[in-house]
Amino acid sequence: MKVKPSARNENIKRLNEIYKVLKKNDFGYLIEENTFFKKFPFLRNYQAEKEGYFPDESVPLRIRKVLEELGPAYIKLGQMLSTRPDLVGKDISEELQKLRDNTPVTPFDEIKEVIENELESPIEDIYSEIDESPIGSASIGQVYKARLKSTNEEVAIKVQKPNSYEVIKSDVQIMKFLATRTDRFLYKTRTYNLPAMVSEFERSIFKELNYIEEVMNMQNLAKNFKGVSYIKIPKAYTDYCSSKVITMELINGVEVSDLLEGEYPEIDKKKIADYGVKSYFKQIMIDGFFHADPHPGNLIVTEDNKLCYIDEGMMGILNETFKSNLAELILLLLSGNTDNIMNQLIYMGIITPAQNTPELKEDVNDLLNLYYGADLKNMDGLMEDLLNAMVKNNVILPREFVMIGRGIALIEDTGKKLNPKFNAATELKKLSNKIILNKYKPDRVAKTSLNYFLQLEHLAKDLPDTINKTISKLEEGELEVNLKHMGIGELTNQLSVSLIISAIIVGSSLAILADKGPTLFDIPIIGLFGFVFSAVLGAYLVIQYMIERE
Repeated sequence: MKVKPSARNENIKRLNEIYKVLKKNDFGYLIEENTFFKKFPFLRNYQAEKEGYFPDESVPLRIRKVLEELGPAYIKLGQMLSTRPDLVGKDISEELQKLRDNTPVTPFDEIKEVIENELESPIEDIYSEIDESPIGSASIGQVYKARLKSTNEEVAIKVQKPNSYEVIKSDVQIMKFLATRTDRFLYKTRTYNLPAMVSEFERSIFKELNYIEEVMNMQNLAKNFKGVSYIKIPKAYTDYCSSKVITMELINGVEVSDLLEGEYPEIDKKKIADYGVKSYFKQIMIDGFFHADPHPGNLIVTEDNKLCYIDEGMMGILNETFKSNLAELILLLLSGNTDNIMNQLIYMGIITPAQNTPELKEDVNDLLNLYYGADLKNMDGLMEDLLNAMVKNNVILPREFVMIGRGIALIEDTGKKLNPKFNAATELKKLSNKIILNKYKPDRVAKTSLNYFLQLEHLAKDLPDTINKTISKLEEGELEVNLKHMGIGELTNQLSVSLIISAIIVGSSLAILADKGPTLFDIPIIGLFGFVFSAVLGAYLVIQYMIERE
């Protein structure tokens, strides 16, 4: 009989592969703490620790090696976490920034099949030419140079590798299982909120897997830069796009990463630095729709000296309120008033009043003194340092705020390398002032006032009914109070094992009283074994309890 593979069996097989990789890198306890190993520690793998397999390898380095070995989904997870030092810490974040997509190139025959299935036509009916060697390859997709048959234009084709969605879907399911179990049983990891971390990754990775979203992002970004002569966004040929294939304009030029390393006398580096800061701050402060990863490899200087943004798979979105509050925060940072900055961070929901500790306030104050004490006229690095100060004080930051801080840091760093006299503060201050002035225009104030008035009216109408319902529930005893029990899972486990020990002792006693079967020292072996096993397990529980109490 032939056994058909099932999703469950594949997941179990994959989980076993993950365990082997974790164990090899001395992280096996992440799974061992969630299984029967927890109660029988002598079965765990201590070989790596005893034999000193990793004398020169730090924990962040081993984490990176694990993610690289586990493949595409885990590499993407690591790349996302590299932008979240507030979640994983600065050391791990910096190490994960070294992650590179190292998956092998998929043969063109398989890529061709994806293109034809997605576009529902033979490939030669769509492209008159196509270079079978990819000009770019990553864990999820590969990019090819081609020429459209209908218009004879040069294009780039981004194609998702076969089965990428299915593989990543399976790995995400396993990640969610491990995150939930680890968060439940390993108390040390709860500060990281692993389930929330995996949920954020799940949302971002499946958005990235849907190429239609990237096409829409390209179109929206192009619309926002319409009329801006120095910015270029690739055109998408929507007739030849699908959820797994994008046919877009081929951008010929020099990557900014290459521009930083080499000599290109035909390119004015100062202008490119200026284009970068103006265009990026426009995305954040004016449009509220910004490129999530503006590193030099995603920026190209075109042959006519325009700056082109590529890889719009992930974008950040800000609402009007957040943009306005961010503008106020930037102006406060430029003014250097610590108290006002802390109040603004609380107002924006970036920190809570409880997180506004003397230690955090002192760190922010030291930061401002460092910048303004040195009589600096710009804020290069200030936003990134502010994020690091909050991370140091265990503040979990909103995703969009971290993306903004990282994006500004990348643009500032690139600008400084292109132009040592680069100053981002001037443009940022100008845009912030413009937003604040727009906020208090008569028509905007009138619109905002009307919204507040309507909310107050609804509140006034609903308040009596809400109070009556609450009083009724109190009178009838129907008011429910939810309590959060900390450590109840561990207590439950200990009670379960205690009951098992009690059952073994009772069973062993009955076996001895029955006086049947082989004996040792005139005592039935089954009963004797039960007593010895119970004694060992009971002693282990007592010792474990005493250690935990310390």
